[in-house]
Amino acid sequence: MDKRFISILIACEESQEICKAFRQLGFKAFSCDLKPCSGGHPEWHLQMDVFEAISLTKWDLMIAHPPCTFLSVSGNRWMNDPIHYPNRAKDRTDAVNFFLLLTAQRIPHIAIENPIGIMSTRYKKPSQIIQPWQFGDQAQKTTCLWLKNLPLLKPTKIVGKGEFIITKGGRKMPKWYYDALWSKSQEERRTKRSKTFPGIAQAMAEQWGAYLEEI
Repeated sequence: MDKRFISILIACEESQEICKAFRQLGFKAFSCDLKPCSGGHPEWHLQMDVFEAISLTKWDLMIAHPPCTFLSVSGNRWMNDPIHYPNRAKDRTDAVNFFLLLTAQRIPHIAIENPIGIMSTRYKKPSQIIQPWQFGDQAQKTTCLWLKNLPLLKPTKIVGKGEFIITKGGRKMPKWYYDALWSKSQEERRTKRSKTFPGIAQAMAEQWGAYLEEI
């Protein structure tokens, strides 16, 4: 298939990291998010509901990043605090349903990305678990991939796991994550934590792009 006619939707992505990686290789890729893009290419960005974007055309591949706030294991400690977080259970149910609705889309090739969380039991175990340090970025960020009709990503460049910080309370965390915690707003922190590392974005574009061209 000619890459110029392969339509790719990067759902729930405002950074355009993956979108730009595919575009640099000549694919017809678009990012989609409710927020404006921060990647510098609004002409490649669909600022709308993801399901509205899905209905616009026939997509060949969707790579989705559903919000992980209520799905990750790090959020479990807030589930048993109904006084301070009375809507937490409903928020988690809504997040699970959103994730599952993405998996059910009639798109031939789908990849859904999320950190380790409850979807391993609510849906199924991920097809693959990857780290940025397997793709040239010295950082640790455990990332699960649920794949439909796509090959597993092959590591491209194994490097160190990056710097870690130990907080005053004794908690150990990657420095990139620690730095994100010092962002001015909760929304900014969430955005920085969710951004895809460049090496992974490049691997997706190169490996999955080549796969789509061959079939």
